[in-house]
Parts: sequence; C-alpha cells; structure tokens
Amino acid sequence: MSIEQIASSSQKNSADFNQPLPLHIANLTCVRAGKAMPFAREQMSAIDKAPIKEAVAVNFMGLSTDEQADRRHHGGPLKAVHQLPVATYEKINAEFGLKVRVGTLGENLTTEAVKGLPAMDESTVCIGDVFQYGGQYGNTDNNDNDSVQLRIVQPRRPCYKINDQIGQFNKVPNIASWVTKQGIAGWYFEVVRDGMIHTDLPVYLIERPYPFATLEKLWQLSNSKEKFDAEIIEPWLAIECLEDSWKTVLAKKIRKD
Repeated sequence: MSIEQIASSSQKNSADFNQPLPLHIANLTCVRAGKAMPFAREQMSAIDKAPIKEAVAVNFMGLSTDEQADRRHHGGPLKAVHQLPVATYEKINAEFGLKVRVGTLGENLTTEAVKGLPAMDESTVCIGDVFQYGGQYGNTDNNDNDSVQLRIVQPRRPCYKINDQIGQFNKVPNIASWVTKQGIAGWYFEVVRDGMIHTDLPVYLIERPYPFATLEKLWQLSNSKEKFDAEIIEPWLAIECLEDSWKTVLAKKIRKD
C-alpha cells in the first residue's frame, strides 16, 4: 500500500471529528471490568469482562474494580483503560462465521455514535485525542469529579489470549493475527483526569492535537513492508504521548538512501 493510499483511506472519516471542540461524538453504552480467573495454558486472565451497573472510580491505573493477571503486558498507566468498537466483533463474526459476544476480548468501554457522526473506531480516532466521559457539554473543569478525561496513547496489540479466548468455543486458527492485519483491536487510554464513570454518559472529544494520526494510519504504516521518506514518519516520532514501542516500529520504516 502506497503512502497516498494510506493517507486517503483515513481522511474521510477522521475529518468528521475535525470540528470545533468540544464535540459530543458518542454515548457510553457499557462499562466493563474483569477478575483474574483460571484461563488456558494453566494461566490466569481477566480478559472476560462483565458489565458494571454502578458508577466506578477511574484513576491513573484504570478502573478500580478491573484486574489484570499479567501486569507485564496488560494494565498500567499507558494501558489504563481499553476501548474496542462493537464493529470489531461484527467483523470477526462475519469473517469466521462466529457469534463472539461483546465483552469477550477484554474491553472496558463501549460507545455508540450520536448526531449522525461516525462511530469511534480506528479510522476516526487519533493518537493524542482527549475524550471526556461525562459532565456537561463543554465543561472541562479539572475539579469535575463526575467525569473522566482519557487520552489515546496507543493501539492495542492482539496477543495469543484472543486466540485462546475465542478458541475455547471453536477451532478457528489465529484470529489474533487476522485482527492485527486488519488493525481493529481498539486502543488504550492513559488517564488525564481521575473521576467516576458509568453507563449512559455522553462522550466529548475535547482535544485533538494530531488530526493526521489516526489509528488506522498507524496500523497501516506499522504493518507495511515498504519503507517511507523521513518526512512521512518523523511527525509520528514527534508525538510525545505515543507509546515508545510504536515509535521504535515506525523509526525502522524510514527509508535509508
């Protein structure tokens, strides 16, 4: 895929959110958390998330009631909260003839679009975007405990646990690899402002410092076997909040002439 194709593929959808901010773009339809439980390969996992009916506190480590069994690869300030588009399940189920339910793949948040805007997905959200979940429209007061502010810092990298989780019910091979190639694994937030979160909150996009940096484009660059001119890659390397391992991948994509 050429850089022109990469640029044009995400231009249309991301432009729908490139409006005066703050912008009410979605409503929060479900909040989920999980407990570490025995899993495949004699390991523990909290990948299976259950809906939370009551408000839950969110701090720099994520939802207070959410657990991660493998703290080396999951959780922490740069993977505090995970959001996954419902469309990911629709695509997996259509591709493999499955009926995987929402919540199976470890996400904490699920949203739905409002006002004719596109859904929050990898083609419409960008690295560095800050979203406010809850509060009144336009209220970004740092003392507002009735809302949470979250910043996208990296896509989620699918791992073997997705295969084991779905593979408990079928024999479909390596769905995680397919999800990686599609770039539809959702994203991780760091917490900009602590607070409380619960279902049915409005979701506002309040900051977009890097409108070029859609997750779709990041996946395409990372997955590409091509090399690119430095001017294509260097703007990504200058994104302070982009998690370092992704910068390492991108730096290797620079063409050496």
